[in-house]
Amino acid sequence: MADELELLRSADPAPPHGPHFGDGPLNHNAERRLEQLLRDPGNGLPARPRGRRGLLSDRRYPEGRRPGPVRDLLLPGPRRLRLAWGLVATAVVAALTLTLVLSGPSTPPAVAAPRPLVVETGSTPVPLHRMAERASAVAEADGAPRLRKGTHVQSWSLGMSDDKPPITLPEERIVRWRADDSHTELVVATDPRHPGRPVLSDEGGEPHLVDDGHVLLDRTYPPSWSDAPPKSPPPRDPARLRAYLMEAQYTDTPLTTPELLDAMATLLDNWTLGARESAALARLLADAEGLRPAGRVTDRLGRRGQAYVNDTGGVRRMLIMDPATGAVLGLESTLKEPDPEYGVEKGAVMSYSAWMR
Repeated sequence: MADELELLRSADPAPPHGPHFGDGPLNHNAERRLEQLLRDPGNGLPARPRGRRGLLSDRRYPEGRRPGPVRDLLLPGPRRLRLAWGLVATAVVAALTLTLVLSGPSTPPAVAAPRPLVVETGSTPVPLHRMAERASAVAEADGAPRLRKGTHVQSWSLGMSDDKPPITLPEERIVRWRADDSHTELVVATDPRHPGRPVLSDEGGEPHLVDDGHVLLDRTYPPSWSDAPPKSPPPRDPARLRAYLMEAQYTDTPLTTPELLDAMATLLDNWTLGARESAALARLLADAEGLRPAGRVTDRLGRRGQAYVNDTGGVRRMLIMDPATGAVLGLESTLKEPDPEYGVEKGAVMSYSAWMR
């Protein structure tokens, strides 16, 4: 953006002594400079596609709506130049408007990126094998929670773009299945850290503010059934659960620890585990390599948990488990190194999920 603005300043299509926002023809120097901008929108660098991509989804512009570069607008003479200037000015105004809405001088940001969870200083880490023992004890008790199809999850995901600052998209999703194998899905834009405040959404492909609790999706699906993971019920045995998660990830090779955590998230996005299934998952996680106990944390829903951390490939994944039951409460992924290309700093929360019953 800086290079394009510098070219526009040099072109100076609206000098101070001239009529503001005039619609007359440009002088030769301005026309030459704007022509350079149209042919070379990055000061010699190729144009990159505009559009925001999220960590949890690969959202792009809908089919048939992806905008082409400005230089493709080959209208004759001054009309081409005025239209190109109008498009550039509109993009600049839109970017400035979004920036002011989100970070105005007198108003705190409507949606701030969540800070990484911090382990409490001096807290005692609980080994995963001990957490698995607690989960097994809960599974044997009377009145233990039972498996239920569907999920209730609060998630934050980082949307990144080539030409806009990264934004955090908080959503809450509830999926409930009925006896006839039909199910409902409700998705709302909400951030429990800031109740009642506007929330950012990328509904429609562009980021904009919506009211807290704004409904993004409310749909009822007809009866359906599948015997393939993750739609089929998860097993209660760790070895069978491992095979189930491998099938859910479409692989026949053993899962690495990051892949296991991703498969676990897929499972929890489809099922609310009972005590026996949680015990099998805890035993499976206890055998994972490179998942070390870190100590006590408070998750973004105010729940106390034990944290387990894995550092792989520039990403830190933090698993949060209920210290009393061994059930999984949440999973956080943060960057260990900055990504200047997208304006993402070291320690940025790329995604976070908090599962509830």
